[in-house]
Amino acid sequence: MQQQAGKILGDANTVLRSVLNIVYDLKEFKMRLQSYDGLKSPKKEEQEASVLALKQIWMDKVDMAKGNSSIKAMALGQAGYQTLIDAFLIAKDEKLKGLDEKEMDLNDRVKRIVKSRIIEFNIWLKESEKELRKRYELEKTYLKSQVNSLKLYSRWARPYLKAAGDLESKELGREPSLVKTFNTIILELTILGKNKFDIADEAAKGNLPKDFSKPKFMKTVKRNYYVCILVDFVFRGIPQRVGQQAHYAFGGKAEITFKAYVLNDDELAKFEEEFSKSEVNDVLALIEGTTTESLGQLQGDINEFLEEKPAEVKKEKDNSNPFLALFGKYEKPAEKPKGEKPKIEIVKPDSWIEENHFRKLAAKNAVEKVFDIFDIYKKAHGMASYT
Repeated sequence: MQQQAGKILGDANTVLRSVLNIVYDLKEFKMRLQSYDGLKSPKKEEQEASVLALKQIWMDKVDMAKGNSSIKAMALGQAGYQTLIDAFLIAKDEKLKGLDEKEMDLNDRVKRIVKSRIIEFNIWLKESEKELRKRYELEKTYLKSQVNSLKLYSRWARPYLKAAGDLESKELGREPSLVKTFNTIILELTILGKNKFDIADEAAKGNLPKDFSKPKFMKTVKRNYYVCILVDFVFRGIPQRVGQQAHYAFGGKAEITFKAYVLNDDELAKFEEEFSKSEVNDVLALIEGTTTESLGQLQGDINEFLEEKPAEVKKEKDNSNPFLALFGKYEKPAEKPKGEKPKIEIVKPDSWIEENHFRKLAAKNAVEKVFDIFDIYKKAHGMASYT
């Protein structure tokens, strides 16, 4: 198990390095794209600053490939071209108009060179923005693919690492059921099942007002409610050889806990979202040599690009507990002083109808459902008495 865990973590390290490179590339692309976005700014100062920044990039990355005939080489190494760099930066277009909208006073040799380079720069400006935005989107897609690979390695590595961790020397007495000295094994399994709460059916049975079954009312229902049953199995056993055969049989004690919840669409979506995030965090935390701070920064960078929204849409970062949905702890935010922006709610609170009709009746059904499952399970195992 240790060898298999090491192999999986080695593959995860390779993917993690790829994720780091992609994140750094995306940051660089994003900074470059800010200059292109500045060209469309309504402020004249930002437009001029963006043009100057892009011209500098063009001279350093594109024009320098011409060697001695590049703008910088000619301006710094050849007589008569000392004004070439300034003329190129100040010229607004191939007509050689300066910032004051008047034609610049230059000699003919400098004018001919600046005109040709301005035309080349404008072509590069148009094509480079198109290609850079395309590359930016492709890199974001590739980042998503690599993050999904990290999640996959997390699911693969978790059981091996957990089992391998049990072989390490630990403090005894924390878990009396698992004595390291003997051949004791503990298996854990958690199952979550859900069943949609049928509003129209409950109204037909008379458990809800009859008007709730009408199509007009059903169109006003914004989210569904579900009866959720959480079954937690903890098995403690000791392997024993079966006669003279080579295989083993396990006998022991199983503790099974049945719990019932009522969750709506928003709460279930939040639970699944936080569970998905935990898969990435798990594999990052398992990789040796990384610190909590660096992991938090990397996760923040990944979320920044994968959840990127248009500039005008701003959402506050959600640092909520991922399992609040199971307990229904969604308190209304306290009143804020004027001038402060209210925090975005984790899940929108129940309306009056949802709280007093849907959730209350669904909770009653959940209690009955979990008891029926428990009762059937006990009878199926021939146990007449139970608590």
